Amino acid sequence: MNIDLNADVAEGFAFDKELMAIVSSANICAGLHAGGVADMVKTLSHAKENGVKIGIHPSYDDRENFGRTNHRLGHEDVRALLFYQMGAVCAVCNTMGLTPSYVKPHGALYNQAGTDPDLAQAIAQAVHDFNPSFALMGLSGSELIRAGKKLGLTTISEAFADRHYNADGTLVSRTLPNALIHDENEAISQVVRMVEKGEVVAEDGTVIALDVDSICLHGDGEHALAFAKKIKENLLARGITIG
Repeated sequence: MNIDLNADVAEGFAFDKELMAIVSSANICAGLHAGGVADMVKTLSHAKENGVKIGIHPSYDDRENFGRTNHRLGHEDVRALLFYQMGAVCAVCNTMGLTPSYVKPHGALYNQAGTDPDLAQAIAQAVHDFNPSFALMGLSGSELIRAGKKLGLTTISEAFADRHYNADGTLVSRTLPNALIHDENEAISQVVRMVEKGEVVAEDGTVIALDVDSICLHGDGEHALAFAKKIKENLLARGITIG
């Protein structure tokens, strides 16, 4: 059994170097919700050293709110937003001998596209038109995954190690106090269940079936980094390979 581990990086946090030794895929911030060119170059260097796959992590143009504020954009605006950020990351990667292989939207753009088929289609179409060989990463069972498949893109169904789920398969909103899992044993158990059984238990006790190609780990603090390390150690101890 094999699973991909990914992390959102190049956002200006202090632990990207350590994360690159844990994950197999890196979602590179394109600079509109956080980070910048220096963070991008530094993180890409660490990813290259560790043989980590490169993904592009576009967001709404929303540094003030870390890309977590909902917006309503037309298809052409979504296309321009995505092209701008995909082009930026590809250009920097090109100078370093790296090639991105997938796109994962960030924050509000990701969550809205999970339930809004119109936005999901706009994102998937932009990715397809920019580079049809790019894969599209999105929440397992979401409209974004369906839109990507409809256009013939390779899709990567993602699940989260440290987030609680609603009964409909969406993530509990970060505005709610129960959004995050703070107990490492609970997070480890959730990840193992998702990988081995393809399911997760929602907040109301509902058991949700999931396609899981990749697990998102967070590393925006020492505690989150320790979580990531222990999750990987437990997966390896169960004979689950990472990659």
